[in-house]
Formats: sequence, structure tokens, C-alpha cells
Amino acid sequence: MKAANAQPLIGFKQKLESRQAHIGIVGMGYVGLPLALLFSAEGFRVTGFDIAADKVATLNAGGSYIVRILPAAIAEAQKAGFRATTDYAEIAGMDTVVICVPTPLDEHHEPDLSYVTGTVQAIAPHIHEGQLIVLESTTYPGTTEEVVAPLLDAGNPGGLKVARGAEETGVQVAFSPEREDPGNDSVDRRDIPKVVGGASAAASAMAAALYGSIFRRVVPVSSPAAAEMTKLLENIYRCVNIALVNELKQLCLRMDIDIHEVIDAAKTKPFGFQAFYPGPGLGGHCIPIDPFYLSWKAREFDFRTRFIELAGEVNTAMPYFVIEQMAAALNERGKAFKGAKVLVLGVAYKRDIDDLRESPSLTIIELLRKKGAEVAYNDPFFAKVGRGRKYDLNLTCASLDHLEQYDAVVIVTDHSSYDYAQIVERAQLVVDTRNATRGIDSPKIVRC
Repeated sequence: MKAANAQPLIGFKQKLESRQAHIGIVGMGYVGLPLALLFSAEGFRVTGFDIAADKVATLNAGGSYIVRILPAAIAEAQKAGFRATTDYAEIAGMDTVVICVPTPLDEHHEPDLSYVTGTVQAIAPHIHEGQLIVLESTTYPGTTEEVVAPLLDAGNPGGLKVARGAEETGVQVAFSPEREDPGNDSVDRRDIPKVVGGASAAASAMAAALYGSIFRRVVPVSSPAAAEMTKLLENIYRCVNIALVNELKQLCLRMDIDIHEVIDAAKTKPFGFQAFYPGPGLGGHCIPIDPFYLSWKAREFDFRTRFIELAGEVNTAMPYFVIEQMAAALNERGKAFKGAKVLVLGVAYKRDIDDLRESPSLTIIELLRKKGAEVAYNDPFFAKVGRGRKYDLNLTCASLDHLEQYDAVVIVTDHSSYDYAQIVERAQLVVDTRNATRGIDSPKIVRC
């Protein structure tokens, strides 16, 4: 990375050090809101931007719509000047703008950058000289320089351009991948190193200074593309290894071997092994999506990512495997899916969080319905599940008072609030996809 001339950075760094820098964060979701609170906790004045007026109203009223973020945290941030708005004209008053918007897949499993492009087009008329724009949304290598920068160039009425290479004037643009892990309280967010890569040397230095003010370690890389690829590597690494244990789980079931016992034994090795665990499929905003972003981009270079695509196929097939196991279990009890009453335990994609994105539970519910089952769900974090980008369920949370009425109870998300021993005792059949009933011996349990 080329060294940046210190002169253009002095004012920006001084503002950071004196906490006079005004931070704008676009997207008040699972990534943007925690980041806003982190900056606020360090004494920065933060403005949150979102197109959802209800979210903005909730935040400005001191409320929260994310379970793990308490209203008290919002109130504390407001003391430091935090507020939210839908008015993108206020971008003009920001010293830096961090973009934290969704990057899902479309119906063809190809990147949907509409949230990113829409955001950039909305802020472009309001950017100014010396402002730092950082993209945190997970995406394919090249997005920052090939999509974001040209849109900023084209959308600014004053002719302001993105600084590139050794250029020191203009708007500065960088990429820094988010590394949120919802539900993980074992690592202080400030202890998670922050990777940064700028389109110019000045942008890299400014981004390093920005994040260095709230994170204990910053890791600069040579370009936005290198930072974008870093995020993909992290999540593809997990995707591939989860696919491996998902495949081994299916083999172990045929061999009458407990895959969890095997993993527990293997992880006693102090080197060369990291434990990953099987499940009913992948969920969340990154791991089920990121591999497809890279596979799509790789085609531009006449390269097929066969290993990554195979892992994606294995993980995508897991909800169907669960359905097959449930069908076999019901069949052994003289029952069919058609007309069967099934309760799905947990619709969040991960234990003890309120996030539905890409949850395998949604696919399992839809598959059960197609098989003719009468499906209900229970999840302490969701009073109802309506309609989303890829689902339309229109269900309300069912009580656990009468488990005996269901032909099968399937554990898809192993929330810690569930009493699994009691569930097994009261249910007719329990299909456990998460090993939540480990240690409970009952002929009612089918582990898959």
C-alpha cells in the first residue's frame, strides 16, 4: 500500500481524536445499529440513516427492535448525540459515512446489489471534498471500485470524484468488512480486528484512523478488493467446513456412529483441527450467501469455483434431508406427512437471536406444507412470522402447553430457553436436528 501524504489527513484525524467528527451510518439493522452504538460509546456524535420510517421513529423514541440491544443502550447513545433520520440530505454534514445495508441473493442465486446501489445513488448528491465513504456490506471483490466509486462520480452534481491511487483530493472511499457474530458474547466487539482497504492511500489511512478510534486493532490491506475477498474467505471457510460435517453426519447416521461424539473427540487435538457442527442447513446474512457472490464473480474470469459450489449444494440440501428423516420416522409409526400435525421449534437461524434471515426453519416449514402437513411453530423471539423476501408463512407463535397433540416436534433452532427433557417427555416424536437432546435417552427421539 502506498504511503499517504499526512497533510490531507491531519484535519480528519484531529476531528477523530477530539471526538468532533460526525459519523453517519446508513442501515440501522443488525450491523449498522451496533456499530452506531459503538461509536457513540466512544463519545462520537452519530446519525443513523434508514429508509424505514418505523425504525427511525423507534430509535428516536429511545426504543429498540433488536432483542440483544436494550432500549437503555439507545438512550445512552442519545446522550452522546445519536439520532436517526430518513433524510439523506443530512449526509452533507457528515465527516464520514459507513454503509451497512443488505446484500442478498436474487431468485437466481445471483448478487442483488440494489440496496447498495440505491444507497450510493441517494448519498452521491450530498458528498463533499475530504469525506470518507466506507462500504461494510459483504459483497464480491471489485464492488467498491467497480460499482460504488463510479456511482459516486456520476451522481455528484459538483463534479467531485473519488480519489484513486496516490490522489489526495476528492471523496475518499474504502471497504471494511463487518464481522458481526449475533449472539456471541464471549468476544468484546472492540477486540475483533477491523480489516480496511482504500481506493487511495489516503482513504486507507483515513479508514484505519476511523476504526482505530473504536477497535483495538486495525488490519490494513492493499485494496478494497483484498478486503472484500478477506470477508468472503472467512465465511467460505466456515461454509465448506460445515458442509463437510453435514455430509459426514449423513454417513455416520448410516454407520450408526454419533457424529457429535466424533467431533468432541477430534477437537481434543491441540493443533490442525477446528470443530464445526452439523445442522439442518445454513442461515444468517453471510454464510449461505457469500459463496455464491464469489462463484458469480469468478465466472467473469472464466473460472469455476467447484469446491465452493459443492459445499453450497450440500448445505442447501440439508432441509430436504431433514424432511426425509422426518418422513421415515413418521412412517415407522404408521403415519404420513399428509394431515400430520408438526410443530417446528425455533425459526431464528441461530440460537438465542431474533434474526430470520435465510433460516433453514423457513424452508423446512414450506417443505412440510407442500407435503400436506399441518405446521405450527414456536420461537420465544417471534410472536409471528409473516412475509419476507423468500417466504410467506403467515403464522403466529404456538404455545408449548399441549405438545402431545403434535405427531412430531422438530427441533430446528436450539434456543437455550427450551426445556428439552420436558419436551421429550410430553411429545409423541421429537426430531432433533441440533443435538439439543444429547444425554436424553428416549425411543421418541430421532436425531438427524
